[in-house]
Amino acid sequence: MPKIVQLQRFHEQHGHLTEFSGFNMPLWFSGIIPEALAVRNAAGMFDVSHMGRAMIRGRAAQGFLDRITTNDVASLGIGRAHYALMCNLDGGIKDDVTVYRVGEQEYLIVYNAGNREKDYDWILGNSRGLDVIVEDVSDDVAMFAVQGPKAREIVQGLSSKPLADIQRFGCSWTELADARTLVSRTGYTGEDGFEIFVWDSPISDPAKPQAVWDRLLDIGKLHGLEPCGLGARDLLRLEAGMCLYGSDIDETTNPIEARLGFVVKLHKDFIGKERIQEIKEKGAARLRVGLLTLKRVIPRPGFKIHHRGGIIGTVTSGTLSPVLNTGIAMGYVETQFSKEGSELEIQIRERLEKARVVRPPFYDITRYGYLRKI
Repeated sequence: MPKIVQLQRFHEQHGHLTEFSGFNMPLWFSGIIPEALAVRNAAGMFDVSHMGRAMIRGRAAQGFLDRITTNDVASLGIGRAHYALMCNLDGGIKDDVTVYRVGEQEYLIVYNAGNREKDYDWILGNSRGLDVIVEDVSDDVAMFAVQGPKAREIVQGLSSKPLADIQRFGCSWTELADARTLVSRTGYTGEDGFEIFVWDSPISDPAKPQAVWDRLLDIGKLHGLEPCGLGARDLLRLEAGMCLYGSDIDETTNPIEARLGFVVKLHKDFIGKERIQEIKEKGAARLRVGLLTLKRVIPRPGFKIHHRGGIIGTVTSGTLSPVLNTGIAMGYVETQFSKEGSELEIQIRERLEKARVVRPPFYDITRYGYLRKI
């Protein structure tokens, strides 16, 4: 039997469902392209309650999280969050996560749906003997994301406190539709927006998250808000150059070749540090790159990347960008071919299509994304 989330009934009534990591989740509601464009131009709301969530509490919580993740948890103030990695002993990426400090000795860690059991077992196993309490809250806390240039205006219409003070990667407790929620200025689309955690929301009693969802949809009607599925989410994160676990990163991938070294703090000790430090000093044999096709074609995962007749890498994510109206992709190539501006080719069926190495995000950041000026 597929696992369910709090808003399962809504999704079954209004969405086109697909199996994802053991859940039946909406792939789309009105369509992947219109939903993606709604996020870029106004706002979209995603149910991401299939993600894994655990609370880490106790006197040793900060030191424990510093040990199992790559970023600097000690630097997090209350009401702050950051992106990080969990690595294995060989430096391979077990998962990419977000860590939120929500109290003096209290942290929330969010990880990928496909890794819920694996990650929780890893976190719990490494906590033994330490003064920490690890609690899986995945089925008791609903999780939504409201993303796009109109997101703040929409969520503010329901919030009991001002949201303008929440900076990027900040978080704050508030009430939405009489429900206790944690609101964070984070997301997976490249746009400004919020991820909303509705507390005390067991799957057996979905009234609170359903009320928050319904009220946000109602407020958002005047601002162009659309309910969005996982198809638009995947397209948007790729336009923003964000990795998808299981496609662009996994336990055979290290942070250096994935170009995620910015969340690896080598001044502290963490699981996998020695191997990652060795790779950084030696240099990675391959690197993750963004690829922009010169024609309107669609690169797909697994397609081979060529240079002058030789295979030099593989596409890990690819799609047709509705913003750019051309193909975009991420993949790994031999390091010597990873320089921005390099002209490569992607094998699409029997043809070699020209592509240029670019630095994500793929879109014009003055027109789209959280840094937009227009």
